[in-house]
This record gives sequence, C-alpha cells and structure tokens, in this order.
Amino acid sequence: MTTKTLSNKNNLQILYEDNHIIIVNKRAGDIVQGDKTGDKPLSDVVKDYIKDKYNKPGNVYLGVVHRLDRPTTGIVVFSKTSKALPRLNKLFADKKAKKTYWAVVKNKPKKPEDTLIHWLKKNPKNNKSYAYLKEIAGSKKAILHFKQLKKLDNYFLLEVSLETGRHHQIRCQLSTMGCPIKGDLKYGFARSNKDASIHLHARQIQFIHPVSKNNINIIAPLPKDSIWDACLN
Repeated sequence: MTTKTLSNKNNLQILYEDNHIIIVNKRAGDIVQGDKTGDKPLSDVVKDYIKDKYNKPGNVYLGVVHRLDRPTTGIVVFSKTSKALPRLNKLFADKKAKKTYWAVVKNKPKKPEDTLIHWLKKNPKNNKSYAYLKEIAGSKKAILHFKQLKKLDNYFLLEVSLETGRHHQIRCQLSTMGCPIKGDLKYGFARSNKDASIHLHARQIQFIHPVSKNNINIIAPLPKDSIWDACLN
C-alpha cells in the first residue's frame, strides 16, 4: 500500500492515515516529543490536526511509537488509538518494521556495501554517542547495514538499514567509518547546513498493520534542496 502526500493548514506532510495510525514526513528542526527547549513538538502539531479535521472535543489521544533526531527528516509513525499503540510498540521492538534511511556523506566508503558493528556509549552531558570496537561498561551493541546508491559531484548517497536502534546510531557509526553525514557538526562534518539540518532522511518503512493486517509500505519525499534533488536525478 502506498499513499500520496497530503498537506494541510497545520503544515504537516501526511504520508498515511487511517483510524489507528498516522504517518508524517518530519521536517528538519521539528522535535517529535516535548523537551527542555519548550518548543512545540510534532506530536502536538499532529494532535491539533486531528482535533481540527475531526472536530474532536477535549484532549486528543496520540501515541509516540518512535522518534527521529531533531536535525533528521523523514518518516515518523504515531498511533491514534490505545489499541494500536502496544501492538505498534511490539512490532518495532520485535524488528518487524523495516526502516530504510538515506544519508549523504562526504567521503567514499571503502566498500560499496558493508555491515558495521560497534558498541555505542552515550554521554548525556554533550548528548553524543561514542563508538568502540569492543564492549565496554555501559555500551550497547549497534549493528547497521549500508550500501552506496550513487556518487554525486562532491558526495555519496548511502542507503542504511538498522538492526538495532541506538542513540544517534547512524550518525555515530558512519562518522566512525570515516563518512560523516553532510551538515552533522556533532559527528565530524566540517560545516553545518544553513537550516541546521543534516542530510539524513528516514526514507521508507514497511510493516504489517497491527489491526487491519494490511501491508503498509511508505516512502517519504526528500526535502527540497540541490543535494537531495541530485540524489533523484
């Protein structure tokens, strides 16, 4: 099942919606859930949309199934019902949701495709993860697979799939490989993007709907800029 992108007055890109699930295309800079910044989170924007669209009185239920880093763009799945949320949580925990990311990096990987295995440890003081080749105290095993999709003029487009979901995993592991993501100052790229984004996009998700049992296959349009445009040309 694929769907076309819908826009609305809440400035949301809605990729899919039914009675139980809503999937949106997150913009760079949006936070999925509220944090210490006090900025309005994407979850509240989605609640406003549901409230407006269906003329719902009172509080709107919305469950956050997973998150994306603030500078990252792409697919975010929310649950519209308390029935679907635990089923979606289990589906993600059991790795039955296949998520694919696109990343634009400066340096060419040594291999056109490979599996990266590290142990990541998060430092909460600077909100950054560090990769180690062997397990150390407090670290968690991180596994990702990548393949090079395209050579751009000055960059390389990689497709990434995760076996684990660790803090800043793609950003940290690609940087450790010598391929920091474009715009990602925190993980070794030389300069930031003007809009504070990084060129990491949650591109596709595939799973069996936990209620209807339909096959859900969603592709998120890329942000509009010359680098992402070149990835499609």
